[in-house]
Amino acid sequence: MKKGIHPKYYKARVHCACGNEFETGSTLKEIKVEICSKCHPFFTGKQKLIDTAGRVERFKSKYAKFDKGAEGKTSAKKPRAKQTKS
Repeated sequence: MKKGIHPKYYKARVHCACGNEFETGSTLKEIKVEICSKCHPFFTGKQKLIDTAGRVERFKSKYAKFDKGAEGKTSAKKPRAKQTKS
């Protein structure tokens, strides 16, 4: 390996927003993350919505009118009237 071209490698301390802390190797001495393996839904099996600026509520209110409109309608199609040539 050439000398002087590789970054220094440290034992990094990782801090998660959930409060979890662990060590890993990195070129940075300290890393701050929002989601780690202790709080990520894929690893925990729990669904945790992170709502920013009410996006989930806006989505639900926007598409709620479509659910209400579909309740009264039937899914059976009406047969079309045949057209005659004139």
